[in-house]
Amino acid sequence: MPGAGDTRARYRRILRFAAWHLTVTWWFELFLPRIGLARLAARSRSKRMLQFAQRFHRLAVELGGLMIKVGQFMSSRLDVLPPEITTELAGLQDEVPPVSFAAIRVLAESELGVPLERAFATVDESAVAAASLGQAHQATLAPLDAADTGLHAVVVKVQRPGIDEIVDVDLAALRKVGGWLSRVRLVSDRVDMPALVEEFAHTSMEEIDYLHEAASAERFAEDVAGDERVAVPAVVWERTTRRVLTLEDVTAIKITDVDALRAAGIDPTEVAPVFAAVMFDQLFTRGFFHADPHPGNIFVTPVTKPGGRAWRLTFIDFGMMGEISTSTRSGLRKLLIAAASRDGKGLVDAMRDIGVLLPSAETQELERAMVQLFARFGGMGFAELREVDPREFRDFAVQFGEVLRSLPFQLPENFLLVIRAMSLTSGVCSALDPEFNVWDSIEPYAAQLLREEGGNAVQDVAREALDVAAVAWRLPKRVDAVVTRLEDGEIAVRSPELERRVGRLERIARRLVSALLFGALLIAGAVLRADDEVLGTVLMLGSVLPLVHALFSGGRGR
Repeated sequence: MPGAGDTRARYRRILRFAAWHLTVTWWFELFLPRIGLARLAARSRSKRMLQFAQRFHRLAVELGGLMIKVGQFMSSRLDVLPPEITTELAGLQDEVPPVSFAAIRVLAESELGVPLERAFATVDESAVAAASLGQAHQATLAPLDAADTGLHAVVVKVQRPGIDEIVDVDLAALRKVGGWLSRVRLVSDRVDMPALVEEFAHTSMEEIDYLHEAASAERFAEDVAGDERVAVPAVVWERTTRRVLTLEDVTAIKITDVDALRAAGIDPTEVAPVFAAVMFDQLFTRGFFHADPHPGNIFVTPVTKPGGRAWRLTFIDFGMMGEISTSTRSGLRKLLIAAASRDGKGLVDAMRDIGVLLPSAETQELERAMVQLFARFGGMGFAELREVDPREFRDFAVQFGEVLRSLPFQLPENFLLVIRAMSLTSGVCSALDPEFNVWDSIEPYAAQLLREEGGNAVQDVAREALDVAAVAWRLPKRVDAVVTRLEDGEIAVRSPELERRVGRLERIARRLVSALLFGALLIAGAVLRADDEVLGTVLMLGSVLPLVHALFSGGRGR
């Protein structure tokens, strides 16, 4: 367990690292361009990015804790970070040294309240997986527990000793760095760094609470119940505490182990689109999603079922889960549909609905950029994109980079996890199939969403038609109120010509109201007739009366 001196040294080391590299970035990316030395800064950019990634890699492996999580997040941001950083940090997924089993034993026995030999029949002292916050060991349940649960082989996940103190120190350091960045206008105009750090902190605190993870595993299992594509390990609650989690052992083929998949008779190129569809369902339909779907957390499990799929996807590690509000999920669905249909304007509108763009943002140039982007690169798979001349990407970035930098972007709550889940999903699919084209998965899924949205749209049309009818029904009374006030002298009318014009305006308004009422009743009746033939027919027949009034009421009193 780290002492007070260790935690202070850790805190200072993280801050020194951040301060130095922020200073270097400020010098090369902000100061030198302002004095006309932008080309000098650009020549060394690639080397500086690689040096930063290598130094952070060493720091994260040495310190562990949340620094590993920060590095893993950066390695997944292929969309905004250069390959010098993402490639160097990709190895952090599986490069965490295990804690000695003696230390794990002490913590586990303290949590469970009994010696490990009484809690489990056997425990493998070699870790089957080591992560930044905990590690897992294979075990078998004692006979009594096995009889109660119906399980035999399990995996026991135990927190790293002293991880609570380490997480507190790392979060304090990240909050300090976030405060520094919030004072940089280039950053603060685009993202609320303190809020982003707090979201990361909330996720991290949930991840070290294994009772929360166990509850998330059961909720996820309920969400996918009946989906034959997905399996979830059962929780052994009798051997689970806040720092120890015992789950059914579902170890199978690692999803990106293409050689093992082929040896089992499973085509990796068939796994990729199924995995993408399963993640799309979580993100765009259910709203409760696995936010850490890296290769170590998904197995492909062979199954024997005549006439069905010969495998299923088994998810593990539910410490990092995301939840999307109904409104954000609706915006994400719109974004997916717009992307599938190569609709640049629709994509920008969806970004505004989600909250990525502030309502005040002027987006005409961004819409034009999206249209050109789709026209040139839309529909390409990753393999095809790799064949594009890098100069073409650079030209596009130069052309529209200033537009993107000028817009007030922000990250809504929980959106960090959405980006992480999508980035990891894309990476896994590409590892399974180098020719994988995400559009092949998006387009049929978006078409399904569009059909569902269409069904909702019919209901919305009917509802709006009835609202128009209600407004139209009230409008003559409002006109009458105005005329009454005129007649009572509350509104003085001294000109006979004005009085005649007011009378004519009243008649025009009544005819307009009748026409609106006719249209509203006719549309509402036509829409509702499919579900309620009687009500729909009555509304359509009722529309005749305002139609007659609109056609023949204008001839009097001219």
